[in-house]
Amino acid sequence: MLPKPFLQHWAAKLTAELAVDSLPFVEQMAARDRQGAVDYLKGAARRYTTIRADLGSKAHDLFERLIRGEDVGRVHPDLEPYRKHFEEFLAAVRPELVGAEDVAWSDQHEYAGSFDAMLRVWLDDDNRPTPDRSGRSVLLMVDWKTSKDTYADVALQMSAYANADRIISADGSSRPMPEFDGAAVLHVTADQWAFKPVRIDPEVYGYFLTLRKVFTWDREVSKTVIGKALAASSKKIVTGTQRRAG
Repeated sequence: MLPKPFLQHWAAKLTAELAVDSLPFVEQMAARDRQGAVDYLKGAARRYTTIRADLGSKAHDLFERLIRGEDVGRVHPDLEPYRKHFEEFLAAVRPELVGAEDVAWSDQHEYAGSFDAMLRVWLDDDNRPTPDRSGRSVLLMVDWKTSKDTYADVALQMSAYANADRIISADGSSRPMPEFDGAAVLHVTADQWAFKPVRIDPEVYGYFLTLRKVFTWDREVSKTVIGKALAASSKKIVTGTQRRAG
């Protein structure tokens, strides 16, 4: 429900770059099949997001296996940097897994979503992780991100998870959502990783609930607010200009 006007410019940029970088190929394609060339260029953004989503899904699966202590063995070369960085995170923070890939369910506000992990970590007085677990214990809602950057709307997503009413596990069992001390996002790319705190306080959650209401307006209420015409013209008027054009 958040406006994202930058996506239009991003998609246009990808299309323009593809056209310029593959100009001879596009010219040959257009000579044989103009519509095929148009569709090829038009699909640039969709193909990119599909590839990135596939890599992200595989990385998430890898992270879950690693956080559960599984020996993953050899991985695809494209995933190797992500495995290396995630293992560096585990060594630097040494979190305790409390839960992963369960569903956060809100009965009160009617939403649900699958979260990546609930982790217990130990922090010193400067809120730095203590891998020897000598600091104070905190429970965090945690999300893995493999995108180019971390974006502010992750706070809306994580506040929704943390403030849900209950957790539904894969076996269908349900338990109350625990109280969290905070949230964090682990941002992992092929080049680096960073573990960043995320606000999930009542102010942030309030913005999520506002967007949740906008969702209801968009999908349900907006379709009910305009009724059938109480009165209307009996027939369509045809102007002289239209008659002459006919």
